[in-house]
Amino acid sequence: MTSRVQSQRRPPGSSPRDGAQVSRTDGSLAGLCAGQGSRGTDEPLPKPTLRAWPSWVAPPRSNVRLQCQTPTKNVNFALRKGNILLDFSRSPASKEGLAEFHLTDLRSSHAGDYTCECYRPGAPDIRSPPSEVILLLVTGGLPKPSLQAHQRGVVTAGDDVTLQCQRPDNIFGPMRFALLKAGAAGPIRLRTPAGREADFSLCVYFQTGTPFWASQPSDRLEIRVRVPPGAISRDYTTGNLIRLGLAALVVVIMGALLLEAWCSQKESPRGST
Repeated sequence: MTSRVQSQRRPPGSSPRDGAQVSRTDGSLAGLCAGQGSRGTDEPLPKPTLRAWPSWVAPPRSNVRLQCQTPTKNVNFALRKGNILLDFSRSPASKEGLAEFHLTDLRSSHAGDYTCECYRPGAPDIRSPPSEVILLLVTGGLPKPSLQAHQRGVVTAGDDVTLQCQRPDNIFGPMRFALLKAGAAGPIRLRTPAGREADFSLCVYFQTGTPFWASQPSDRLEIRVRVPPGAISRDYTTGNLIRLGLAALVVVIMGALLLEAWCSQKESPRGST
C-alpha cells in the first residue's frame, strides 16, 4: 500500500518505523486543533478522546476514521500506534477541536493499540496525557467462529439471553471474544434484551497480543423479543389517560372563556340603558 503522507516535521521521540500505514484525505497525519477554549501556554493539557468510525472491528481493504478530540485550541495532534509515534503535520481542516486520522485499505498490519495526544506548537515537552486505548482489529486472519443463542425461538422482554461465541477446536493460544451489535462502534454485553428485535452481525475472537490477528465474523444471528400484551396495554392506558386529561383541561378552559364572554354580553345592554 502506498500512503499519501506529507510529513513536514517530527516531534521528539517519534520513529519512522511502523507496520501500519496511515493516510489522510488532505495528505497529513495530524492536525491543528481549533477548539472552543484556550489555555495558557504553561497550563497542562487535558486528555483527548479517541473514537473509531464506523467500528473498531473492520474487514480487510476497508477504511476506518480515528477521531481525536479535545476542548483546547492551538494544539497539534499526534497519533500513536503502540509505542511508536507516527509522523504528523498541521491540518487547517480541523476547526472544532477534532482531528481525523484516515486509515485506508486496511490490512493486518494496521491492527493494534492506538492512542492520540496533543501538544503545543513550539513546546513539544508540554503534552497531554494519552487518550484511552482503542484496539483496532482487521478481520479474516483466523477461521470463523460460531454464534449461538441458548434460548430458541422468540424470547420475552425482560428475560436474560445467553449468547455463546465459540472458536474452532484447532485454534490455540490466548484469545479474547467480542460481540458486536449491527451499527454499533463498540462491543456490547447483552443481558436483558430491549425493544422488539436485537440483530447481531459480528462475533469475533482475536489474539491478545501482537500481531492481534482477528477471525472472520460469525454468521448473522437474529433475536426476536416478544412484548407481553399486558405491557403494551399498560403503556396504551397511560398514554390514553394523559391525552384524556389534556383534553379535559382544554374543555374546561374553553368553557370558562365562553362563560365569561356570555356574561359580558349580558351586562352590556344594562350599561347602555
